[in-house]
Amino acid sequence: MKNQILITGATGMVGKKLINALHNNGHKVSVLTRKATSIKNATVYLWDVYKQQIDPNCLQGIDTIIHLAGENIADKKWTKERKQQIIDSRVMSAQLLHKTIKETQSPVKTFISASAIGYYGNRGDEILTEESGTSTGFLARCCKLWEDAVDEGASPDLRIVKFRIGFVLGKSEGGLAALERPIRYFVGAPLGSGKQWTPWVHVDDIVNMFISAVENPSYQGAYNACAPFPVTNEALTKAIAKTINRPVWPIHVPEKVLDMILGKMSILPLISTNTSAQKLLDAGFKFKYTHLEDALNDIYK
Repeated sequence: MKNQILITGATGMVGKKLINALHNNGHKVSVLTRKATSIKNATVYLWDVYKQQIDPNCLQGIDTIIHLAGENIADKKWTKERKQQIIDSRVMSAQLLHKTIKETQSPVKTFISASAIGYYGNRGDEILTEESGTSTGFLARCCKLWEDAVDEGASPDLRIVKFRIGFVLGKSEGGLAALERPIRYFVGAPLGSGKQWTPWVHVDDIVNMFISAVENPSYQGAYNACAPFPVTNEALTKAIAKTINRPVWPIHVPEKVLDMILGKMSILPLISTNTSAQKLLDAGFKFKYTHLEDALNDIYK
């Protein structure tokens, strides 16, 4: 059975690939966006999360929502105002969608939302399953509020799935491009201790996870959206350098230096999150890329 799907945050790296993949699978796709634009293979509707405005026609006939919307956490320094904006963009958007579902009595049966591995906070070498619980710090608080807002609409008639996404590997966009840049210019080095765990995932696998959750009603609740074998920051740095044929400096970039450059945002590459992908594997999901080297070779081929 093919679905009628509404996607938010569809202009990002994952969203753009997801639209095409869903279309190719025969699903009908609509998109909510802030600016009037034309998007191939999708019908476009407008909304304004901060003004709590939305075109109610966007939910006509929709049975599945894929919620990816949220301000980029890494494109600006974390001032007090910016951190609140990052939270509001996620929480208020989820709340607006649930409010509109109720007001329009739309036939939405599935609500699939992005979340992030920041939910767990900095946990060292602890192996983290979906039951491990959240922690302290801005990222953990943001993700917890985000997921709580998604769960607010839970009911026997609405299936909710949340993907806690790790470090997404995709060419020319996202965190990989930022991590690659100094390596490409011969100044690459592990960050901090280099021992912090970094759960990674190829963008194609993320897209396939969302499609699996659309098409398989057994998906329910939270999932660590990461490849089965996370790596340390040092291993990730060296793997990227090897793939693009560059050396890595034998020294590490001290945390104090990162703090001087990035401010509070320096926590992003320094937190350690050793996630388990077992719940996804138990659900029957088949990863295309389980090993980092294969994923990087595909991206840089």
